[in-house]
Amino acid sequence: MNITVIGTGYVGLVLGTCLANLGNNIICVDVDKSKVDKLKKGIIPIYEPGLKDLVERNTKEERLIFTTSIKDGVEKSDVVFIAVGTPQGHDGKADLKYVDQVAEDIGKYINSYKVIVNKSTVPVGTAERVKKIIKKNQKSKTGFDVVSNPEFLREGCAIKDFQVPDRVVIGVDSEKAKEIMLKIYKPIERTNHPILITTPKSSELIKYASNSFLATKISFINEIANLCEKVGADVKAVARGMGLDKRIGSRFLQAGVGYGGACFPKDVRALITTGYENGYDFRIINAADEINQEQKRSLIPKLKKLIPDLKNKTIAIWGLAFKPKTDDIREAPSLVIIEELQELGAQIRAFDPVAEENAKKATKNIEFCKNPYETVKDCDALIIVTEWDEFRNLDKKKVKELLKHPNIVDGRNIYDPKEMKELGFSYIGVGRGK
Repeated sequence: MNITVIGTGYVGLVLGTCLANLGNNIICVDVDKSKVDKLKKGIIPIYEPGLKDLVERNTKEERLIFTTSIKDGVEKSDVVFIAVGTPQGHDGKADLKYVDQVAEDIGKYINSYKVIVNKSTVPVGTAERVKKIIKKNQKSKTGFDVVSNPEFLREGCAIKDFQVPDRVVIGVDSEKAKEIMLKIYKPIERTNHPILITTPKSSELIKYASNSFLATKISFINEIANLCEKVGADVKAVARGMGLDKRIGSRFLQAGVGYGGACFPKDVRALITTGYENGYDFRIINAADEINQEQKRSLIPKLKKLIPDLKNKTIAIWGLAFKPKTDDIREAPSLVIIEELQELGAQIRAFDPVAEENAKKATKNIEFCKNPYETVKDCDALIIVTEWDEFRNLDKKKVKELLKHPNIVDGRNIYDPKEMKELGFSYIGVGRGK
C-alpha cells in the first residue's frame, strides 16, 4: 500500500519505519529540511533501540523515503497519516496549529480518494475539525474519510509495541475507510491483541483516558510511599501485595520521583482542560497531576536530612532522561531536581548514557561526566533519578570510596536499603520505611 506519514518526530518516524517494514511503500514528510537530509543519510534524530537498523534496511530496499514535499506525499498515497506534534498550550489545551496546517495542505493537494488518519494525540472532536479544514481548502470536491488511530508506543520499546501491540484502536465512521485500515493492520493483529473498531470521538478519548489512568496509578503509589515513610512500611512490599490482585496488576505501581516525558503530563492536562470546557471537573486526575508535580521535588527534603546546608556542596546525579531507554528529557524530574539544587547553592555533576546532549540544551552550569564512577568522585551525595540498568550492579564499594561522603538518595528504589546501610551508606529511598 502507498502510505504517507506527515511528521518525522518520535511517533511519525517509528510509525513510517514500521509500516515500511511490513512491505508498504512509505513517504515520510517533514518541513525541517535539515532533519530530512540527515534521515536520508541514516542519521536518526532520536534514540530508540532498534530504530536505526530498521530505517537503514527499509531505506536501502526503497520502501522508505524522506522528503519535504507534502504535495508529493499527498498526491502519491492512498492513506495519509498525520503525526505532527500537539504541544501543550498556555491554557493547558493541546495546541492543534500543526494539525490544522497539515489539514490545510492536504485539502490543497488531495487529488483522489484518501483516508486521512489522525495519529497525533488530539482532543475529542479533532477528526471533525480536520474534515472541515480539508473540505474548506479543497480545489475540487474529491472524496476522503478521516480516521482516528491513536498511538500507544512506549519510548524505549516502540518497535516491539508496534509489532506486538496490546491493541489497535481505529475510530471510523466509513465502511470503506474501515476496510483500508484493517488491511494496514492485519499483519500485526494477534488473537489476544485485538483491533478495536469504534467511533472517532471514542477513539480520541481512549488515548487520553488510558494515559491519565496510568498516570493516576503512578501518583497513587507515590502517595502510598509517602505514608510508608511515616508509618515504617515498605512500599515495595505494599505494591507487590497490591499487584498480585489481578484486578489491579503490578505495572505502574513503582514508587519514585514521578513521571515525565512527552505524553503523560501533556495528556493529563489536556484531558483536565477538556473536562473544564464541557462543564466537568476531573477531581481524581487533577489530584494525580498535582501529586506528580510535588513528587518531583520530594527528593530535596530527603537529601537535606543527610546534608542540611547544600550551599557549595557537590551533588552527583545519575540519570537525566525521564525514563530508561530514551534520550527524552521533556518534563523529566531531573530538570526540577537540578534547578532546585542550584537554587540552594549546590554544584551538579551528572551522567546519563544517552540523554546528555538533550540535557545540555535544557540546563546550565552542570559538569557532565563520562561514566557513573567519574560522576560521584569527591561528591557530597548521589541522587539516582533514572533507573538505567547499568546503575543496578555497579561496584558499590567503589562508589562509596569515590564519594566524599557516602550519602545516597535513591529516587527509583533500585537498591536494597538493608544492603546499602550494611555497606556503610547513608541511604534514603522512596517509601522504604522510616
